Amino acid sequence: MAQEDLFKAIEISGSGLRAEWVRMQVIANNLANADTTETPEGGPYRRQHAVFATVLNEMNGVQVRGIVSSNAPPRMVFNPGHPDANAEGFVAMPNVEPPEEMVDMLMASRAYEANLAAMRNFRQICEETIKLLRPSS
Repeated sequence: MAQEDLFKAIEISGSGLRAEWVRMQVIANNLANADTTETPEGGPYRRQHAVFATVLNEMNGVQVRGIVSSNAPPRMVFNPGHPDANAEGFVAMPNVEPPEEMVDMLMASRAYEANLAAMRNFRQICEETIKLLRPSS
């Protein structure tokens, strides 16, 4: 087994760690903007999500292809006293559902932990292998 092949496991888990970290950042941003009714682009904040792609070339793993905004319509909430209310008294609120975001955050966190555990296990296997290969004194 070539040395490059030996460390592919760490590269794969590392790419998973990076991807899940980005996913958690996007989810945190969604939660932080769950009540933002006016953005620089105009209108309410739109939920975002990270798009992943499998990388099957010199380094297998996962890659973040981009961050995309949801096409779902905003939630219309009756609040005639709000500064962004329309003539009928409805406010266009972000299409962010905090319970859904929390479930997504939990899933991303668990995927991150799984990649971290894989890296730790690989390190432990390498350490044990090195101990076995050392000449006994």
